[in-house]
Amino acid sequence: MSRGLTAERVRKDVDVVARAGLDLETFLEEAMASLRRAVPWESACVATHDPGTHLLTSGRKYGALAGESEHDHEFALIEYGDVEATAFTELVRTETDAAGVHLVHGGEVERSPRMERFMVPRFGIGDEARVAFRDGREMWGAAALFRGPDDRPFDAEEIDFLASLTGMFARGVRAGVLTRMADVVAPAPGPGPAVIIVGPDDRATQMTPTAEQWLGELAGSPTHPDPVSPVAALIASARRYARGELPSPPRCRLRTAGGMWLVLQAGPLSTFRDREGDVVITIEEARPPEIVALVVAAFGLTPRERDVTQLVLQGVDTKEIASTLHLSAYTVQDHLKSVFDKAGVRSRRELISRVYFDQYVPRMGGELAPSGWFA
Repeated sequence: MSRGLTAERVRKDVDVVARAGLDLETFLEEAMASLRRAVPWESACVATHDPGTHLLTSGRKYGALAGESEHDHEFALIEYGDVEATAFTELVRTETDAAGVHLVHGGEVERSPRMERFMVPRFGIGDEARVAFRDGREMWGAAALFRGPDDRPFDAEEIDFLASLTGMFARGVRAGVLTRMADVVAPAPGPGPAVIIVGPDDRATQMTPTAEQWLGELAGSPTHPDPVSPVAALIASARRYARGELPSPPRCRLRTAGGMWLVLQAGPLSTFRDREGDVVITIEEARPPEIVALVVAAFGLTPRERDVTQLVLQGVDTKEIASTLHLSAYTVQDHLKSVFDKAGVRSRRELISRVYFDQYVPRMGGELAPSGWFA
């Protein structure tokens, strides 16, 4: 079969599984297996990202790297601690759908700090190609494909093909996020702050019992099998923030094995006595405003549909929405119909329920803590 015909069949296969409403694990396994037929790889890593902050939220490995986790912490520190053309954050900033290290650096892959300091010495990688999962507004994840030192580098045609899949992968990951919203939410860990202190060597030196419990919850999640990488990404980003390279402290949203959404935030600590270079990471249950934006983004709405949805969630009626957005009532109804179709609901009430999902609804009317949040 010709290369072009294989590529076209793979593109159709990936599109089909992206639209099938599969859970995240199944979608990624099937899509990566199909992709390998058109763009052969020796090993591959797939990461998901918080679309609002672009920080790593999970990682999976396939092929020769499957099961390897010893160096995940080191990888995340390099990935988020350095700035280079093919880093995840740069793919977002430059709106790049796909890139090959060999092509970007004119055949000198060691010009990439990630390749020179990590991929080549640790795993003997010869070349790496990356494809971002972008839907035009947010980046939901990315895949990195690797070839050995004796394999041919990824060529321009293969990179262009990878770029053509960016929206399909984004759609599949978005659908994977939505499939878990009906999961039963497990009780949160015990009371008390969830805090992790990280020393100058980028390793945790102290943590509260509640933080340890939350990390255990994340470690048991099929969508976040290894919480080490997201934590290391936060550490590296916090150090960049301390150097003035980032405008705000890093944060990301993760979901536990029990279905609870969390917000992880990191920041540098001020020098105190003999302590210098420490980073603090906090973990807390996500409040509805933290999750609504992510859920709505996962529906794949147009900007105008998002505007309409935002007002619906505020309880605004059709007439007021039309007036606020300078639209006719008929146009608002058309937008609502499209929103309902994409969200898989039939009414405003179902839409609101779909967004403010089970994490919060079963606990309404329950005991409140002194903070004003659920105890």
